[in-house]
Amino acid sequence: MSQGPASAISEARPQPAGGTTAPAGDAPAPAGATGRRALHLAAGVVLLALNLRPALVAVSPLADTIRADSGMSAAATSLLTALPLLCFGLLAPVAPRLGRRFGTERSLLGTMVLICLGTGLRLLDSVVALFAGTVVIGAGIAVANVLLPGLIKRDFPAKAGLMTGLYSMSLFGGAALAAGVTVPVQQAAGLSWQATLACWGALAVLALVVWLPQVRSRAAATEAAARQAAHPVRGLWRSPLAWQVTAYMGLQSLSYYAAAAWLPTILKDAGMSAGDAGWMLSFSSLSGIAGSFLAPVIVGRRLRAGTLAALGAVLCAAGFAGVWAAPVGGAYLWMTLLGLGQGAAISLALLFIVQRAPDARRTAQLSSMAQCFGYVLAATGPAVLGAVHDASGTWAVPLAVLLVLLVPQVVAGFGAARPGHVGGR
Repeated sequence: MSQGPASAISEARPQPAGGTTAPAGDAPAPAGATGRRALHLAAGVVLLALNLRPALVAVSPLADTIRADSGMSAAATSLLTALPLLCFGLLAPVAPRLGRRFGTERSLLGTMVLICLGTGLRLLDSVVALFAGTVVIGAGIAVANVLLPGLIKRDFPAKAGLMTGLYSMSLFGGAALAAGVTVPVQQAAGLSWQATLACWGALAVLALVVWLPQVRSRAAATEAAARQAAHPVRGLWRSPLAWQVTAYMGLQSLSYYAAAAWLPTILKDAGMSAGDAGWMLSFSSLSGIAGSFLAPVIVGRRLRAGTLAALGAVLCAAGFAGVWAAPVGGAYLWMTLLGLGQGAAISLALLFIVQRAPDARRTAQLSSMAQCFGYVLAATGPAVLGAVHDASGTWAVPLAVLLVLLVPQVVAGFGAARPGHVGGR
């Protein structure tokens, strides 16, 4: 691997081990965006990414208020957080088709429109509207999740590590923002929970306005002509390397969402106040911002990707073990370790998608495959962990399960880090 900030994708150049090189007939990779357009495009990617979590994360701090006001059961309320993950997984295969049909820029603009519509639906005083809005938001995010790595591959081929870091940092930043300010905003402004949830639509409107010039740009027009010759990627599911990337995405997502769902409860059961327990989860997301940005930037400069995947798992293991042994006394340390480890893991999962595909078309398809299986698996995590707790009567066993799952995650990480490209044509 070459040295320097732009070296994060250079390890894809050697002959593959378990993958394949790009077919000889493929067009050469584009040079990517440059100059002022690159800056505008990067700002647009950051704003798009900032919108991919807040409208969903904001539900958790308001869950008790929503239940009390609507009369929903605990199971129905938990479905509000599980539905988006199912949307992420089940709708991921649709995203590459939309990208080919309408173009990446137009499709991404459409995702912001869906988020705006979904948050608008939440203004209605209706449980049906709340669930419908959640599904619409989840659909928009599902498509953006898949298409953004392909756009990074296409327009930032020499700075994929930096852009992946900014992208994943924005994901964590949006989640931390929503977790930390949703309730204070509601209390300061005296808003209903419906209006508070709908407020996050303003961020989507801003992203929509900033992204609109990309749809009108000459590059978008060029892509519109080029996509007429595009065709679906075939044979990707027969690539062992693609399955290793998929396994890493799925296992790190399962660990993250299962832990996020139950950590506040674990801390409360250990004697921490509800407010402090919620803050700890937000604090973990703040630590995740650093981990998510640094991991793809230092790949190839200081550490190999496989080594970094193992290091991220070790940080998570230390965090889970600490929560098990001394949940309250060392909470800040454990949340810092978890945030750094989980942030590094999601960044590496996204970077593997970009690195292991030879072009933007296959990047989108690999992203679809990895996120389809990954988020469907992640959606089962909170329920399974809760069932394990109910069966064992203790949080020690669920935490042990999370620790054990880090082992196959490391194995998949080393596999996904191998130089080379996935198959498919």
